[in-house]
Amino acid sequence: MTFQEEILQGIPKLLPPKAERDPRNSHAPIRKQILSKDEKKLAIRNALRYFPAKWHGELGKEFLEELERYGRIYMYRFKPSYELYARPIVDYPARSQQGAAIQLMIQNNLNPAVAQHPDELITYGGNGAVFQNWAQYLLTMQFLATMSDEQTLHLYSGHPMGLFPSSKEAPRVVVTNGMMIPNYSQPDDWERYNALGVTQYGQMTAGSFMYIGPQGIVHGTNITLMNAFQKQLKENDSPAGKVFLTSGLGGMSGAQPKAGNIAKCVTVCAEINAAAAHKRHEQGWVDEIISAKEELLSRVRQAIDQQEVVSIAFIGNVVDVWEWFDVENIFVTIGSDQTSLHNPLAGGYYPAGMSFEESNRMMAEEPERFSEKVDESLMRQANAINRHAAKGTYFFDYGNAFLLAAGRAGADVFNGNSEEFRYPSYVQDILGPMCFDYGFGPFRWVCTSGKAEDLRTSDQLALEVMKELQQDALDDIQQQLSDNIQWIEEAEKHQLVVGSQARILYADAEGRIKIALRFNEAIRQGKISKPIVLGRDHHDVSGTDSPYRETSNIYDGSRFTADMAIHNVIGDSFRGATWVSIHNGGGVGWGEVINGGFGLLLDGSDEAERKLKNMLYFDVNNGIARRSWARNPGAKRAIATAMENNPDLQITQSEEVSDSIINSLF
Repeated sequence: MTFQEEILQGIPKLLPPKAERDPRNSHAPIRKQILSKDEKKLAIRNALRYFPAKWHGELGKEFLEELERYGRIYMYRFKPSYELYARPIVDYPARSQQGAAIQLMIQNNLNPAVAQHPDELITYGGNGAVFQNWAQYLLTMQFLATMSDEQTLHLYSGHPMGLFPSSKEAPRVVVTNGMMIPNYSQPDDWERYNALGVTQYGQMTAGSFMYIGPQGIVHGTNITLMNAFQKQLKENDSPAGKVFLTSGLGGMSGAQPKAGNIAKCVTVCAEINAAAAHKRHEQGWVDEIISAKEELLSRVRQAIDQQEVVSIAFIGNVVDVWEWFDVENIFVTIGSDQTSLHNPLAGGYYPAGMSFEESNRMMAEEPERFSEKVDESLMRQANAINRHAAKGTYFFDYGNAFLLAAGRAGADVFNGNSEEFRYPSYVQDILGPMCFDYGFGPFRWVCTSGKAEDLRTSDQLALEVMKELQQDALDDIQQQLSDNIQWIEEAEKHQLVVGSQARILYADAEGRIKIALRFNEAIRQGKISKPIVLGRDHHDVSGTDSPYRETSNIYDGSRFTADMAIHNVIGDSFRGATWVSIHNGGGVGWGEVINGGFGLLLDGSDEAERKLKNMLYFDVNNGIARRSWARNPGAKRAIATAMENNPDLQITQSEEVSDSIINSLF
C-alpha cells in the first residue's frame, strides 16, 4: 500500500501481525495496576469495539496482556508501517486542505524526533498524549482525509466520535481532553479512566497537535532566564560563568540548555533518563554529557573560572546535584526545576537514591512505597534549594508544579504560615507582568511545505513587522519588541527546528495580526510556496486558567476559576479557527488547570484574512480584559489602548478602591 492508501483505509481490512514496541524509542513508564477485574473486562470491551467481531478472540488476549504488562492498552499491532513525520501538505490525501494541514500537525507530534514516547502516542510531559491508542489515530487520519469543508470532526479525548455536518465557517476539528466532572479530577481518576480507555491527558499542545518540539518553549525560557539574571546581577555584570541549575531533558525540558546557551551562562541540567539526555545531545540541544560526580564538579568549576557559555547534561538525579553544589560551595546564581511534577507518581519525577529502572519498577508494582520515596526526595530537594537560597540563589518555580508537589509532601516551601510559596512562579515575577498583561505570548507557525526557505522567508517577514511596530510602540512594550527582534534575527543560527519547519516568537494582538497578514499576502503572491498553520502554546495570555502558573499573577481571587479559558475556546471557534481544543490538566497537573488552544490555516485567501483579523484579536484581548478586571496595571493600560484603537471593543473597567476605605470597614 502507498502512504495515502494506508491513511484512507483507516482500520485495516486484514488483521496486521502482532507487533512489539520499537526498541529504538523511549517508552512510557509502566502504569500502576489500578483496575479491578470487572474494570479490566470493561477496558478490553471498550478497546475491542474499534474492531470487527471476528478479531475479538485474538485481540482480547493481546489487549489483556498489554493492560497487565503496561497498565494501558496501546494497540501496538495497529501502529502504521509508514514513518511518522510532518510531510509536505500535498502528500496527504484530502478533500479539505484544512484536513490535510491537521494530518500534518498530528504526524509532527508523533515523529520520534519530536515525541517523548512515540509508540505510546505521548508527545511530552510523561503523559501528554495525542491519542490513547493506535485505533484512534487510524480513524482520525481517515476522517481528516475524507472530510469536506462543511464537516467537523469531534474528538473526545483522542476518540474520533465522527464527522458532523457543519459549515465552512465552523472549525474542522473540535478537541477535548480529560474534561472530567470536577469531583473526578484526582490523579488516580486519570489512572483509572485512562486505563479504561475513556479519557486522556492531552498536556497543553500534544492533544491539540500544536507541539513543535523544544523550540516551543526555548523562547519563553530564554526570556525568563535573561530577566532572572537581570534581577540577580549587578549593573554591567553578565551571565558569563554564572550557573543556572535545573533538571529535565525529556519533552519540553530540552529547551533549558539551549535557552541557557542563548542567555550565555553555564547551564547544568540533570536528567535521570540517559536515553533522553543522549537524544538531546545528538539533536544539539545540550553541549556536553557527564555522568560522574567528580567530573561534573571539576567541569563546572572550570566553566565558572573561564566564564564559559556551555550547557552540561548530568545523567543523574538533580537532588544530588543541589546537595553536592551546596557542600562544595559552587554558587548557583539561578535555580529552577522542570521535571514533570504534574505527574509525580507515573514517570514525571524520579526520587533521589533510586535508579531509573528501579523507579519504573516500583511505580508500577509498589505505588504506595514509590509515593513515599517521591515525598522524601522532594523534601530533600526543597531543603537543599533553601540552603542555596540563603546564600543568594534566585530560585523560581518554572510552572511544572514543583512547589505545589513539594508543599503537599510537607517540604518547607511556604512563606511563613500563609498559603503562598516562598519562591515565586516565573509568571508572577516575570512573564505575567512583563508579557501576558500586555498581550505578549507564544505565537507560532508551521510552514506546511516542509521547506526551510519558506521558514526563512516567514522569519524575515515577521522581523520586518516587529521593526515597524517598534517605531511607534509605547514604552511599556519596547523591551518585549526588542527581545523578539533579537530572537528572530538569531533563530536560524541556533538550529531550533525539530520535525516541522516551525518558528515561535512572542507577539501581542497587533503584532500577531500584522505578521499573519504579511504571511497570507506572501502565500497569495507565491513568495511562500504553501499554506502556513498559525497557532500558539496554551501557555499564553488568554487560553489558560492555571492558578500556579499562567494566572498566578491575578490577585482578585479569581485565579481558581476557569471562565477565561472556556470563553477563549468558544470565542475562537466561531471567529474562524481551523481547529480548537480544550484540556484539563496541561502543564501543572490533572485537575489543576484548564487550557485551550487553536490552529488556523492561512492559504492566501480573502477568507483567511478575515478570519485571522477577527480570531487573533479576540484570542489575545479576551485575556487582557480579564487581567485588567483583576486590576493588573499593565493590562489596564493595554486594554485602554486597545479600546482607543477599536471603537467596537468595549470592556468593563475596574475602579480602584483605596486601602483606607477597605481598612475603615474592619
